[in-house]
Amino acid sequence: MRFIAFKEDGKLGMAVSQDGKTWKGLKVGDPGYPGNLEEILRAGEIVEAGKVLLQGRSVDLAEIEFLPPVSNASKVICVGLNYADHAAEGGSKVPDYPTVFARFNSSLIGHGAPLVCPKVSEQFDYEAEMVAIIGKGGRAISEAEALSHVAGYSVFNDGSVRDYQLRTPQWTIGKNFDGTGAFGPAFVTADELEPGATGLRIQTRLNGRVLQDASTSDLVFSVARLVSLISAAMTLEPGDVIVTGTPAGVGLGHKPPIFMKEGDVCEIEIEKIGLLSNPVVKEK
Repeated sequence: MRFIAFKEDGKLGMAVSQDGKTWKGLKVGDPGYPGNLEEILRAGEIVEAGKVLLQGRSVDLAEIEFLPPVSNASKVICVGLNYADHAAEGGSKVPDYPTVFARFNSSLIGHGAPLVCPKVSEQFDYEAEMVAIIGKGGRAISEAEALSHVAGYSVFNDGSVRDYQLRTPQWTIGKNFDGTGAFGPAFVTADELEPGATGLRIQTRLNGRVLQDASTSDLVFSVARLVSLISAAMTLEPGDVIVTGTPAGVGLGHKPPIFMKEGDVCEIEIEKIGLLSNPVVKEK
């Protein structure tokens, strides 16, 4: 199943599809509304919620505002340098332990919303990334059991303000400007994909030009490995988001660099998961 979070006529809603074409859903206040995705995952009722939503009304995707599939995760955990070719293009060694940093919910936007190029920078970069969303919480999860804790997957554009990111050895500031983390459009349940969502083509297209083109099989640390290693330190909770890293071809890696600017349209597409598209605007 595929789930989307949306807003329509000022009300929040959830919709579901079995084929990616026909969507049914409910909004806050409708009888049977199962809550947002975080609430559904915490209740452990993803299948039941899908069945309820399928009894709802038809949802026209052209008439709604897409929201991030998860808007209030307790943790949004990002992983850097998780494709060997991306590490190489930046002159870094392939790490022997995941390079982890945090994003905050305040930076997130949905499919179709504008990515905001900060007025203090001209180095606004794109990063195509696959997201794993936790369905069952836990601590010290073994790698063998890790995928049973992943409810599903989505698409992310880890918009990076490079001159701020690289001012310090800690990347957090350059990864958390408002309106820079595009997320969605859909959450796809894990049973729709190969274990660990391996073997999927991942691309970035900026104004139609392909700038990143790789496979999720190229991850240095697989989804299972990431869940296991991260949970050694912290308890993962339902709805937590793991953003798994980007392949080579980021704007900073091109010569000359290619950065997003006002008027651009950036598309991130992951095979079988979806197409995330966002226009780019300049902060006023």
